[in-house]
Amino acid sequence: MNETKSIDVVNMVNNFINEEKRQNMKTELIFLGPPACGKGTQTTKLAEFMNLPHIDTGSLLRAEIKAETPAGIEAKKFIDKGNLVPVELVSRIIKNRLSNDDCKDGYILDGFPRSLEQAEQLTKINDEINGSTQVKFMAIYFDIDTNVLVERIVNRRSCSKCGEIYNLAFKAPQHEGICDKCGGELTQRKDDTREIAQSRFDTYEHETAPLIDYYKNKGVLKSIDANGTIDEVWERLLQVIK
Repeated sequence: MNETKSIDVVNMVNNFINEEKRQNMKTELIFLGPPACGKGTQTTKLAEFMNLPHIDTGSLLRAEIKAETPAGIEAKKFIDKGNLVPVELVSRIIKNRLSNDDCKDGYILDGFPRSLEQAEQLTKINDEINGSTQVKFMAIYFDIDTNVLVERIVNRRSCSKCGEIYNLAFKAPQHEGICDKCGGELTQRKDDTREIAQSRFDTYEHETAPLIDYYKNKGVLKSIDANGTIDEVWERLLQVIK
């Protein structure tokens, strides 16, 4: 995409954001897609661009556990036993976070919902929090070739200090094994192997993929081609939220 068109898209989206604020309308965005499809990178960037809180449910859960909140202590008991945290408990944590004042204009939610049960819980949470407030809700699906995802996963590295994500195939650090931002050590997750990646895709297809039809039937689903560079996907993302 050329620079002029890119600027036009950004201006269009800025106008869209300003109009929604003028109308006192909340913007609630959730993101769907298989593991390593690029949601984390794009949602972080989008949150900064739209000045909305980026809520990563994995990080949120870890923060609750670290802070030893009542919900975090309860969640840790399940995790320590190797069990999944119950939907009701995760939903309670999500509701508490979405009730914060920084979410009054909306939010960008990454990692929830991951099942139809969680989707129903999120609808209930939003209804209870929003009341009569006007809301623009959108589910954005990252459509991508799973063969590409396998390569992303096995080449993925993250900074042990600041959490910055790299990929040896298309976003390599300037110096091998060292984070460009903070100089921290880059590490590979133990589960970033081809075998485990395929298992995660199978789980996704069984549990999360049905959400695509769920939100399509509600008329709030937007799909983008998530193949390509970070900048290319970013431009497509801006196009669908304008």
